[in-house]
Amino acid sequence: MMFVNFTGATAESLKSKYREVATSNKGQDLAFLVGDAESSQGAFQYFGLEESQVPLIIIQTPDSKKYLKANVEVDQIESWIKDFKDGKVAAHKKSQPIPAENNEPVKVVVAESLDDIVFKSGKNVLIEFYAPWCGHCQKLAPILDEVALSFQNDPSVIIAKLDATANDISSDTFDVKGFPTIYFRSASGNVIVYEGDRTKEDFINFVKKNSEKKAASHGEESTKTEEPKKTTEEAAAKDEL
Repeated sequence: MMFVNFTGATAESLKSKYREVATSNKGQDLAFLVGDAESSQGAFQYFGLEESQVPLIIIQTPDSKKYLKANVEVDQIESWIKDFKDGKVAAHKKSQPIPAENNEPVKVVVAESLDDIVFKSGKNVLIEFYAPWCGHCQKLAPILDEVALSFQNDPSVIIAKLDATANDISSDTFDVKGFPTIYFRSASGNVIVYEGDRTKEDFINFVKKNSEKKAASHGEESTKTEEPKKTTEEAAAKDEL
C-alpha cells in the first residue's frame, strides 16, 4: 500500500511510478493499493503510522509482519520493492515510545522494550495486554496496581502492561485475541496464560506459585530431587519383594 497526499505536488509522479512497478510485478504474489493519506486515518492508526512519514509504502505479509518505507521518493519505489522481495528489508515494528520514566508500580511495556523487560530481564513477569477503551481492563487496573505494590520489595517479580492497540506483539509467544489477555513468563522462560479469577489474592498466589529464582533454581531442584543412596542390603531386599 502506498499512501500519498493526493493534492501534493509529487502525487501524480509517485502514483505513476507505483503503477508502473505494480504492472512489472503482476502475478508475483504482490497486490498494490494506493490511498489518500488525508482520508486513511484508520489505516494509519492500525499500522502505527505518522503523517510525517508520508509519502510512504507499507507491506503487510500473510504472517502479519510489516515493512515500511517512509518518505519515499519516486526513484526509490522500484529499488525498495526489489529489496523487499530479496529479503533485504527489516520488518517494521509498531511501537509507542519507550517511557522516559517508568516508576509506577505496574511497569509500562512497549514493543521496543518487550524483549528487554519480559524476555531478557531474567525476572518473573506478569504482563497484561490491554486496550485503552476496554471496560474490563479499566476495572483491572487498580487491582494490578495493588498486586504490583505487594511485590515491590521482591526484585525478581515485575507486574507490567502493554497497550496491544498501539504496539505490535509477537504472535509466536502471545496469543492476544481479546482484552484483557494476561500472560506470565517465569525467570527461566516458561510462558503461561493466566486464566484465573481477577482478584488481588488470586494474582498474588499465581505469581508466587509460578515464580522461580533463576540463580538458585538448579540447586534447589537438586536438593529436592536427590535421594539418599540405598545400601546393598536394602536394594537386595527390594529386589526380593
